Amino acid sequence: MFFQQIITLQRKRGFHLITDEITSAMPQLKDFNKGMCQVFIQHTSASLTINENADHTVRKDFEMYFSKTVPENDPDYEHDYEGSDDMPAHLKAALLGSSVLIPIHNGRLALGTWQGIYFCEHRNYGGHRNMIITIWGE
Repeated sequence: MFFQQIITLQRKRGFHLITDEITSAMPQLKDFNKGMCQVFIQHTSASLTINENADHTVRKDFEMYFSKTVPENDPDYEHDYEGSDDMPAHLKAALLGSSVLIPIHNGRLALGTWQGIYFCEHRNYGGHRNMIITIWGE
């Protein structure tokens, strides 16, 4: 069996926990004993990752770290006509990636106790972001 759903999210810049939104968008998940769930973001200046879901300060520290590691207004950037946050957003997205793949076990995402899916918005005003959620299995 395969199911696919497209959702659109919009968030301010930062790292946002979206696990509940992903599972809510795919009620068919409960019908799977085992399988896989892929979440893919159709953008080049936002990303997805899996990390700590309990303490919100982890997400704040992610934003701080990536802002320091990939700074805005670097005079060496050539791609700068879309704003000072655009090229750093592309680099951050390349570092984190555009998809996550999670096992399905007994009708649920088989995330660890402290794991959650992050939507990482790297632009100051990123706009609407489309994500394709695909689940397959038995």
